[in-house]
Amino acid sequence: MKDGQTHLPIIQETNALGPEPIFKKIGIVGLGLIGGSIALASRAKWPEGLVIGVDKKEVLEMAMLRHAIDVAADDLMVLAEADLIILAAPVKQNIGLLKTIEEFVPGEVVITDVGSTKREIVERARRLPGRFTYIGGHPLGGAPRGGLANARSDLFMERPWLLTPIDKKIEELIKRLSSFVEGLGAKTHIISPSEHDRLLAFLSHLPQLTASALMHVVGNAAGGEGLKLTGRGLADTTRLASSPASIWKDICASNADEIGVALDVLIDKLREIRLGLDEPKVIEELFGSASEWKQRLGASIKKK
Repeated sequence: MKDGQTHLPIIQETNALGPEPIFKKIGIVGLGLIGGSIALASRAKWPEGLVIGVDKKEVLEMAMLRHAIDVAADDLMVLAEADLIILAAPVKQNIGLLKTIEEFVPGEVVITDVGSTKREIVERARRLPGRFTYIGGHPLGGAPRGGLANARSDLFMERPWLLTPIDKKIEELIKRLSSFVEGLGAKTHIISPSEHDRLLAFLSHLPQLTASALMHVVGNAAGGEGLKLTGRGLADTTRLASSPASIWKDICASNADEIGVALDVLIDKLREIRLGLDEPKVIEELFGSASEWKQRLGASIKKK
């Protein structure tokens, strides 16, 4: 993606009819797993709408082949007439894009993002021109592997999608964005940016770092030959360990304080287990609590 350079957009036509689009022209910056899935779901739900994709040339070519977008360009100028812009790049890049978009979008537009942390981008969004309405967003739908090749139109089906608006006076636009999100199959939840980052540190960031650290420790200790002896338990437990560092570097940096708290809680529990390995009560309490919470987690997922 090259800002400041003009290129003729590639346009892919569609004659399909469908429901009236909630946003007629959607611009998606970043066509990875999440951005690509939003594009696929949007075109499936609202074929009369226009989906504009901004990314690198090779990604755009794949997006056109998959019929994920209608317009492809590697610069932000193509977003000039969009009425919804979705920032789906890594967290730090999304923050930088907020300033760059000001140069290319002259009219009113709703801007959202899909990043896993919210406080930092919300603070930057407070400085946007009045013609822009920013509503932070975070779809809690993912996959073990990222990239457009793994994107799919049903990724958000029955999954939570958190919205973190910073202005309660824009209730109608919040409802409009919520309707868009729900049209993709997700369920919207309104939450403050600070509570989002605290909660996600435990729900998402801690599990990711724990799975990656566990795979690192086990792999180094067992080696390639030793791993051949393992059962499904290790594979299931470390499913998240395939996630790319390119995304998680920004997440960790932008939520370091809350992730630090979550890690400290886990470290304290591991230390307690370490000291109580020969005490049946410690192990019984751990496994009993874990089993109870696991059942509640399973019941919650089934309801979705």
